[in-house]
Amino acid sequence: MTGCRRVAAIQDISGLGRCSLTVVIPVLSAMGIQVCPVPTAVLSAHTGYSEFVMRDLTDFMKPALEHYRRMNTEFDCIYSGFLASSEQIDHCLEFFAAYPDALKVVDPVMGDDGKAYATYTDELCGRMGELVAVADIITPNLTEAAILLKEPYPIGTITTSQAKSWLVRLSEQGARIVVITSVNLADGGMHTIGYDKGNNSFWKIKNDYVPAHYSGTGDMFTSVLTGSVLKGDSLPIAMNRATAFTELNVKTTYSYQKHWTEGLMLESQLPWLTGYQELGDYTNL
Repeated sequence: MTGCRRVAAIQDISGLGRCSLTVVIPVLSAMGIQVCPVPTAVLSAHTGYSEFVMRDLTDFMKPALEHYRRMNTEFDCIYSGFLASSEQIDHCLEFFAAYPDALKVVDPVMGDDGKAYATYTDELCGRMGELVAVADIITPNLTEAAILLKEPYPIGTITTSQAKSWLVRLSEQGARIVVITSVNLADGGMHTIGYDKGNNSFWKIKNDYVPAHYSGTGDMFTSVLTGSVLKGDSLPIAMNRATAFTELNVKTTYSYQKHWTEGLMLESQLPWLTGYQELGDYTNL
């Protein structure tokens, strides 16, 4: 394919609360990448709100793929995020199989803070491993990494050797590139860590601490990382860019003291993705 890169983004879309497709679409679009949403569900507000209405779109996914194939539509990347059922995992696998040359990105959204989300059953968490097995890039947070590895969630800090071991073990499940977010390393502070199996390189980027969390943060990080890789960035540069933009939005949102359910105030920060970018440091893990 020539010209604009094209991504099929398989995620839900929520009216209130910036997350999933309402983050993926503007971020990748600002990076000059076309997003073709494959919505798995439509919600009036994301599931962190006390109430919401939802329309499941599982039965839309297979006909959408069949239509794209009839149209000989090409995709440079298939990118999956939050999924609501085992059947949706089946449809994601069909998308991946239909586009064997596309970059396959799996954000294995399953939980946070040491716990799986209420909608993620043991079966669904177990089947997430099937997507990880065919992915090129996976971006779990530490909770999701523990679930995929069937390890207890680390309380407190983890050592550099343990972090490297987890990265390698996750890559052995299939992915060439593994990035784990929200890792509290014993040698000082919260980090994002990454591993490129192709050249056996390990990387870490220190995260500034902000005493807050917001919906859609992981969606933003993975979207910037994906866009950067599609544009030819190395893994440490892509991690750096994704970390810097996410931190900028977290700090902006925190300054306005917005409730976490509203998500990150990305609208005014999108020009950062198109202009000169002040990046932080990255080092070998």
